[in-house]
Amino acid sequence: MDKLLIEGGAQLNGVVTASGAKNAALPILASSILLQDKLVVSNVPHLNDITTMLEILSSMGAFMTFNENMDIEIDTSSINNLKARYELVKTMRASILVLGPLLARFHEAEVALPGGCAIGSRPVNLHIDCMRKLGAKIDTSNGYIKASAKGGLIGADIDFTTVTVTGTENAVMAATLAKGQTIITNAAKEPEVTDLIKCLNLMGAKISGLGTDTLIIDGVDQLHSANFSVMPDRIEIATYLTAVTMTGGDITIKGSQPKLLDIVLKKLGDAGAKIEKNNNSINLKMNETPIATDISTAPFPHFPTDMQAQFISMNSIAKGKAEVIENVFENRFMHVQELIRMGGDIELKGNTAFIKGNIGGLKSAPVMATDLRASASLVLAGLVASGITKVDRIYHIDRGYERIEEKLKLLGAKIDRISE
Repeated sequence: MDKLLIEGGAQLNGVVTASGAKNAALPILASSILLQDKLVVSNVPHLNDITTMLEILSSMGAFMTFNENMDIEIDTSSINNLKARYELVKTMRASILVLGPLLARFHEAEVALPGGCAIGSRPVNLHIDCMRKLGAKIDTSNGYIKASAKGGLIGADIDFTTVTVTGTENAVMAATLAKGQTIITNAAKEPEVTDLIKCLNLMGAKISGLGTDTLIIDGVDQLHSANFSVMPDRIEIATYLTAVTMTGGDITIKGSQPKLLDIVLKKLGDAGAKIEKNNNSINLKMNETPIATDISTAPFPHFPTDMQAQFISMNSIAKGKAEVIENVFENRFMHVQELIRMGGDIELKGNTAFIKGNIGGLKSAPVMATDLRASASLVLAGLVASGITKVDRIYHIDRGYERIEEKLKLLGAKIDRISE
């Protein structure tokens, strides 16, 4: 099993290019099911979750080709299997994103109940409820969601009781081919949702309200082929910027969209980082110990839950005390015990972590990743800890960070991937 070995103490300096956003690429790849034509998707990150989605599409009968730039051309005209098998779905919760497109185009779907990171309750009932509102009949026996909509889906009013990113994406995709108009309220406003909608509109969908919590979808008879480039990964970008805020140094990330990171950049500025941004790049300089910075997670445009773990690592070596409040997932502090093993002074009370900056710094230790963002926080801790830190179960990090050890090594980190 692969592990990362990290020798702490090196500053990070240099230039890297942002990868495409996994959380935008996954629903965009799933949306290809809506077509009876080809979708060409570029700037797709090379990640395990992407491979899983492509395997699911392939198992349904889709054909994929790759050009020299690694653009993916997906031809779903010959899909003949409407089942997403458990063996593929179990490793990734985003697999449920094929439910809406299958129902919209084929009026039938059979999708295994998904698995993925154990970071709290991510109920599929929100997905099922919106499909029922669109006219589908759903049965959830034997570990599968079996859905049918004879005659096709019908536009409806969908009001989400809880903001859900994948639920919004599934509902939008299903509604694109539904008869009549669908209005989605309390929709997720995340940039990745907007990226999906931009792709769908390029394919001929009629969706308005981009970037707001109310989306209006006028159903169309069919979509057409398109070429689309996936947005940059704002969480990957924010993770590397946080790493440099911890280690010190000077980094420029190309291919960024700074406006998508306003709240994170503000908090890194509060921690002492000097930040310059233009239309498509961010420069961060840091030459002092970071200042402890409070955060409270919430859906976009507020502080992202996917950066909570990395900021706990930063606060563990910062000057002063900080409170980190997790409002999105109820079980997303599993990395805290590993950071404590490295010398972090962290106390948990309910959904709040109270952190006292460790003046003496963190110490290396063997640690174990428990989910995607937890693994990133441990890598960041290893970059500043004295000694050599071994991070186990890094298959989690490979789900969301493209070649993380290569990019960090390019910036000067002493990090290697080993197999044991």
